[in-house]
Amino acid sequence: MTSSRPFSLKTCGFGLYFFALLMMAVFPPLYLSVSGSPRLILGIPLPIFYWILIAVLLGVGVAALYLVESASGDIPEDLQP
Repeated sequence: MTSSRPFSLKTCGFGLYFFALLMMAVFPPLYLSVSGSPRLILGIPLPIFYWILIAVLLGVGVAALYLVESASGDIPEDLQP
């Protein structure tokens, strides 16, 4: 069930994507650069929009990973909806 190559392009690509999101969430200079801003984006203050954006990008990444894993047959049939 597991891939024979632990460092495939899929693993590295999604790993880098999720690492970038992790850095957006926990690296203080990134958040501090937007934390004091009074700007509004879609009627939402920029610091709150920053966290919503991270959550949305995380959901998109998980959904994309699921679709890629399903298409490649890495998810067992009994676990698929």
